[in-house]
Amino acid sequence: MSKPLILVTNDDGIVAPGIRALVEVAAQFGEVIVVAPDSPQSGKGHAISIHDPLRLRHVKVFDGIEAWECSGTPVDCVKLAKHVVLKGRKIDLCVSGINHGSNSSINIIYSGTMSAAMEASVEGIDSIGFSLCDFSAEADFSAAKFWATKIIEKTLQSPFQQGKLINVNIPRLPLEEIKGVKVCRQCDGSWVETFVEGRDPSGSPYYWLSGKFVNKDKGEDTDEWALKNGYISIVPSMHDLTDYKSMGWMENQFKQLEQQ
Repeated sequence: MSKPLILVTNDDGIVAPGIRALVEVAAQFGEVIVVAPDSPQSGKGHAISIHDPLRLRHVKVFDGIEAWECSGTPVDCVKLAKHVVLKGRKIDLCVSGINHGSNSSINIIYSGTMSAAMEASVEGIDSIGFSLCDFSAEADFSAAKFWATKIIEKTLQSPFQQGKLINVNIPRLPLEEIKGVKVCRQCDGSWVETFVEGRDPSGSPYYWLSGKFVNKDKGEDTDEWALKNGYISIVPSMHDLTDYKSMGWMENQFKQLEQQ
């Protein structure tokens, strides 16, 4: 039997330590192709490039691994991987990361890491976004690699039967202190944002976005709870943003318009 084809991407850029760790893990299980941004793309969400041409360049970053750097966003990378680099070959698994920093709770909306994985899931590909809760450039990825190995192996052995995407966050803890995994729901949280104003040399104002994450959710079945209590969080995710709980109420509200 042929080896599974695994696409590796990220949003921190093709030379980030996190993607190197993920490539090393993925290479244990199949044929690995890397298509990743040529520069950091954190916070790009599901952005795509429609006004600028995209450039792909073959690079030798990982020993024995075919790798391409892309001038676009993480989602651009997945699209180009499928349609240009792999020319429609069946991708068995897409893994994105390992991100430097958490993508739990509302951060999934802004995350380039998760948007790349989500784009692959839209194409029907089993996809996993991996994030380590450590923003440091010198972050220790040993525990993340250990658990990424287990999660990837399980996914390849038992492809997803429902849904195509999981969001995996790994706490900043030594391997021996991680208690295990929890399948969770996404925490209800938000950012309280501020803008720090400055002046450039010409005297014109500029602004730096800053903010503080606020957890509004007291549940013990959330990703934030799991991470704070020493567990890896696994959140089944999807691109369907329909609020099904509100549909009945909303339908009744707008039916009233027909009667006015």
